[in-house]
Amino acid sequence: MKLALDSTVELLNGVAMPRLGLGVWRTKEGEEVERAVSAALEVGYRAIDTASMYGNEKGVGNAVRASGIPREQLFITTKVWNDQQGYDETLRAFEESEARLGLGYVDLYLIHWPVPGKYKMTYRALEDLYDQGRVRAIGVSNFNIHHLEDLMGSCRIKPMVNQVELHPLLTQKKLLMFCRKEGIQVESWRPIMQGNLDLPLLQELSAKYGKTPAQIVIRWHLQQGIVTIPKSVRPERIRENANVFDFELAPEDMVRIDGLNENRRFGQDPDNFSF
Repeated sequence: MKLALDSTVELLNGVAMPRLGLGVWRTKEGEEVERAVSAALEVGYRAIDTASMYGNEKGVGNAVRASGIPREQLFITTKVWNDQQGYDETLRAFEESEARLGLGYVDLYLIHWPVPGKYKMTYRALEDLYDQGRVRAIGVSNFNIHHLEDLMGSCRIKPMVNQVELHPLLTQKKLLMFCRKEGIQVESWRPIMQGNLDLPLLQELSAKYGKTPAQIVIRWHLQQGIVTIPKSVRPERIRENANVFDFELAPEDMVRIDGLNENRRFGQDPDNFSF
């Protein structure tokens, strides 16, 4: 699979979404997030993933504007948080996020978690924002198969993206197959397992390919067609995470990495979350 840092996937509505982006979860508002985003954009990243809950949308917007890169070349994602869900609440939340970002529009707007009894009305607001041209694509985050089936039973516009925790210890194969069948693009958060990369197989493959364990794991995501957004605040690590386009994992090594699955989460379970 021939890929490059500017490679994209095509969403259901034809919008091009970069395959690799920068996540800014737990990146401090102000100088830290602005420095991280600026470093990523200088390297060649064109996708930045934030959320209202992260508290750093303003810094993301500042760094994007300061970069001088034309807005249409960038792909900015944000999300509506759990305590802002519901139809009217989501519309207000979007106004606030859009104002903090200050970028004119949002490329991808997601429901952050499937809050029971609320996510359908929340998604209705996303559909209306999409119809109004204020967002280029809409989707969900942390939705399991039954959440997607329930939502698709009543929505007008199929979710274009499902952003979920996914990595070698949580391969999510059933969810991945379901989303592929439905044309929903899977995006991985926490792709490098919070740095828990000291697995013998990853060390072995690191030596084989002359790449770091993190680079091996990022490449594993990309070769499956999964969009991935590794988080870092260190410019050298941001560069390193993007240096994954000059090698390809052999099919047998992809299978071996799949075999690391333990259904292990570092984050919370979408069927039992407490926020």
